[in-house]
Amino acid sequence: MKQTDFIGGLAKGLKVMEAFGSGQPGMTIAQMSEATGLDRATARRCLLTLVELGYARTDGKHFELTPKVLRLGTAYLSATPLPQLLQPHLEALSKDVGQSASASVLEGTEIVYIARASQRRVMSINLMPGSRLPAWCASMGRVLLAALPPDQAIALLDRSDIRPLTPHTKVARNDLLEELARVRTQGYAIIDQELELGLCSIAVPLKDSRGRTVAALNIGAPAAAVTVSDMPSDYLPAMLRVQEELRVLLS
Repeated sequence: MKQTDFIGGLAKGLKVMEAFGSGQPGMTIAQMSEATGLDRATARRCLLTLVELGYARTDGKHFELTPKVLRLGTAYLSATPLPQLLQPHLEALSKDVGQSASASVLEGTEIVYIARASQRRVMSINLMPGSRLPAWCASMGRVLLAALPPDQAIALLDRSDIRPLTPHTKVARNDLLEELARVRTQGYAIIDQELELGLCSIAVPLKDSRGRTVAALNIGAPAAAVTVSDMPSDYLPAMLRVQEELRVLLS
């Protein structure tokens, strides 16, 4: 892309919108400046522009996003057939195994949920389409990272905020690279309470008719209800059936 085609103001506005999160639902201009690296004047103009357009509101000091921002995510979900294609398969799989089933895609260093069929809440956060998790310690994330050329996967790991989320989290670079190599070989990933205590999950890639990985599918279950060593025998056969069904449909 030519430099003259890059709209800096739009990029700064999007950076401000992305800075809002569950940890910072409401932010002052100073907090936004610190979170984005923008100077206070620029952060202020971006925030006031979002307020004027209806994407944010303010009490005079704190700013927060409004439900209007959901239009942006809904536009993606409406424009791509993937979520609609996956949803009935997830619901059937979830009913079959009695656990929650989800699908996600890779976006930078995170996975983004695009479809979900929930049997019960297994995480402290309420996962739904649009939810994000760090790819490096999520089962679907490891499947998606393993599908990349090794140099690209390493580059994403190097950009990730790798830190212990639980006592079980793998954080050593060599351990993560070995895990990705294992996923490439066996065709699935298992997470044992690395992302959150009490949560185990197993994931497989979803490939199109050309063999390209386009998304990931997982089953999440409470650690108290399942044994990690039994997850492949308990869930993998049903997941692989869905994987094969979708391979024919994805193009």
